[in-house]
Amino acid sequence: MSLGSAFCVVCGDEAELTKERMCESCLRDRTTLSKLPDRLQGFRCPKCSMIDHAGRWSELPADDHYEGLVMEALEIDERAEAIGIALLSEEVDERNTRLSVQVTGFIEDYEFEDVHSTLARISNSVCPTCTRKAGNYFEATVQLRSTGRRLSEDELNNLRATLDEWLNSVEPDPMFFINSEGPVAGGYDVILGSKAMARGWTKFLVKRFGGNYKETNTVVGRRDGEDLTRLTISYRKPAFEIGDMIRLKSKFWLIWAWQRDGALLSAVERLERTGVTWRDLEKASIISRVGEQIEVEVLRRDSTAADFMDPNDWKIRTVALPYDDDPSKSTIRIALIGEEWLALPNPSTGE
Repeated sequence: MSLGSAFCVVCGDEAELTKERMCESCLRDRTTLSKLPDRLQGFRCPKCSMIDHAGRWSELPADDHYEGLVMEALEIDERAEAIGIALLSEEVDERNTRLSVQVTGFIEDYEFEDVHSTLARISNSVCPTCTRKAGNYFEATVQLRSTGRRLSEDELNNLRATLDEWLNSVEPDPMFFINSEGPVAGGYDVILGSKAMARGWTKFLVKRFGGNYKETNTVVGRRDGEDLTRLTISYRKPAFEIGDMIRLKSKFWLIWAWQRDGALLSAVERLERTGVTWRDLEKASIISRVGEQIEVEVLRRDSTAADFMDPNDWKIRTVALPYDDDPSKSTIRIALIGEEWLALPNPSTGE
């Protein structure tokens, strides 16, 4: 050892030293890159197979679950940089899986590597959602109704189908479950596990079909000094559909679009739009439902009228062209009003 030269504080070697004044050999002897317990504990719901991950129940592939268990339990030296983790799983039985975990990283510019072997044990634990389902728990009821008439079976099916559509469009939530559902006098009731689910779906219904809704909260108990309530939302679908022709104030209108407080109407005879409230719509009468309107081939067209074949008796009829007629189109949309056909504006002009 040369007088005054740097040396390893452990073994006295004058080789290249780290910041802690140790040689590489002594640094490796005294450094553990990572630590991992011999056993890891996970939980899976036996009823729905959801996984308890980081305190939250969710659907998770097995490999992602094992990776999460490893990341929660793995301890890594705080000086390490550029950490790399690789995992290999080997199923022992339906509850136990052997995990081989490789950990790499750099400390003081030296590369370290550890290989751990641990056993992941997955135990049964009923999730809160299944616990609540078993206890017939629910927070909200959505009542599907209509204004002034009974909903048809097709309408009820279309309304109910939007719940599945909405659920597929939002982030999964364990509390978004259906407790029960079924037809009732005047409509259809869906009992849900979450108030947020009920409100989200109702807003989706209003955006899709128009209409309005009313919320009612009922106190069912107390917990920790606060009232526990259940929500009832009564959604009323309009008696009309987008595209229906109505008579309002002695004029023919098409239901063009839904607005927050009512509907946007488009005049049949000319380019005119106006907004009406739900109360205004109650004074309207339906002249032709959109499902009764048909597209027919134009046999001959001039500047004011078009000939077509009547689908009822296969005779040639003539109808006045709508104000927005597109000569490039080979079809027109018509509605039977009494015993006369009427050509309707193109729906695309309302977009």
